Amino acid sequence: MIKRITSVWLVVLLTPFAGWVNGQTDKAAVRKAVNQTLRPQVLRQADWAMMQEPITVTTQTSPRSAGNRHDFFSEGDYWWPDTTNPQGPYVQRDGLTNPDNFVAHRQAMIRFSRIVGALASAYKLTGNEAYVRQAFRHVNAWFVDSTSRMNPSLHYAQAIWGRSTGRGIGIIDTVHFMEVAQGIRVMERAKSADKQVLAGARMWFAQYLNWMLTHPYSNDEKEAKNNHGTCWVMQVASFARLTGNEEILNACRERYKTVLLPGQMAADGSFPLELRRTKPYGYSIFNLDAMVMICQILSDKDHDLWTYQTPDGRSIEKGITYLYPYVADKSKWPLEPDVMYWNDWPIAQPFLVFGAAAFDKANWLATWKTLDHNPQVEEVLRNLPVRNPLIWLD
Repeated sequence: MIKRITSVWLVVLLTPFAGWVNGQTDKAAVRKAVNQTLRPQVLRQADWAMMQEPITVTTQTSPRSAGNRHDFFSEGDYWWPDTTNPQGPYVQRDGLTNPDNFVAHRQAMIRFSRIVGALASAYKLTGNEAYVRQAFRHVNAWFVDSTSRMNPSLHYAQAIWGRSTGRGIGIIDTVHFMEVAQGIRVMERAKSADKQVLAGARMWFAQYLNWMLTHPYSNDEKEAKNNHGTCWVMQVASFARLTGNEEILNACRERYKTVLLPGQMAADGSFPLELRRTKPYGYSIFNLDAMVMICQILSDKDHDLWTYQTPDGRSIEKGITYLYPYVADKSKWPLEPDVMYWNDWPIAQPFLVFGAAAFDKANWLATWKTLDHNPQVEEVLRNLPVRNPLIWLD
C-alpha cells in the first residue's frame, strides 16, 4: 500500500515537470507546466467572464473629481482627513490606506483586466471563438464606444483632497491595462476579432502613449527612482508593443539598462528604496515583478534583457536570486513585517514563472506552483498587474 501511494505521488509531482534534467528545465517544459497548473482555474474564470457586462469609468463618478465622466479618477491611498483640521487638506499616513477613498474606477479597470486576461487565456487554451467575441465587447466599451469609453489620459489619478486634482504618481493605476493590451495581441488574429474595435483600441493606446510621453505628470512618473519609475517603463513597453512602435520599445530597453538597473538595484540584488518603505516586503516583490515583465516584454531574438548585466554585475537574475529565498520561506525575511497586508504576500508571483523559463530554474517554478494563483484581497490584486502568464509565454 505504501509503495502504491508513493508511486502515485511520484507521477503527480513529476508529470508537470517533464523535460527537467538535474533540477533544470527548458521553456517548453515551463509552458507545459503552466498550462497544466492553470487550465482548470482559467476555464472557471472564463466562465465567469462570459457572464459579465462591461463596466467602465462612466458607470460611476465621484463629486471630488475635477474631470468629466469619461476621465479616470482615483485618490492617493495614504492620504487621510486631518483630525486637527477636518475641513482642511488631507495629510499623509504612509503605508496605511484610507478606506473612504474613491476606488470605483480602479476596481472597474482591474475587473476589465481580469475579464480580458481570463478570456484571452481560455482562447489560447481552447481556440473557442466565443471568448474572443465577449472580450471584444468589453474592449469596445472601454476604448471605442463614445458613450462609455475612457479618455486616453490620466489627469485626475491619485488626487489629494485640498492639495491636488491629480498627480503623476497616479499613472501606476493603468498597469492593469497591460493584460488588456496583451490579451488583444493574443486574440487579434482570431476569426471573431472585430477589426473595427481592434483598430480603435490600437488608436486609443497610441493616444495614451503619446500622453505618457509628453505630459508633465508622466515625466514625473518616468523619473521616479522606485517602483513607479519601473512601472512607467513596463507600461510604455507593453502599450508600444501593441501599437508596433519600435522606437519606443528601443527607448524602453535603453532606460532599463542605463537607469532602472543601476539606479534601483543594489549590488546584492535588493532594491534599497523599496526596503526603506513601511511595506518593504510587498514593494520589493512588486518592483521585481515589474522589472521581470520589462525583460519579458522587451526581449526578442535581437534583444536579450534577461542576460544583460551592468558593468558592475547587476542583473535581473541577481534580483530574483536575492528575493527568491524570502518568497520560498517568508520567515527568513530579515526586516520588520509590512505594516499592512503582511499575511497576504507572497502569491504566485510572475517573477517566479518567467524567471524559471529564462534561467532554467526548476525550484523557482516549483515554488510558483505552490502559491496562491487566485488571490481575492483587493490590495493584492491592485499590485498584481500580471495574473495570466499563459498569454505572456510565447
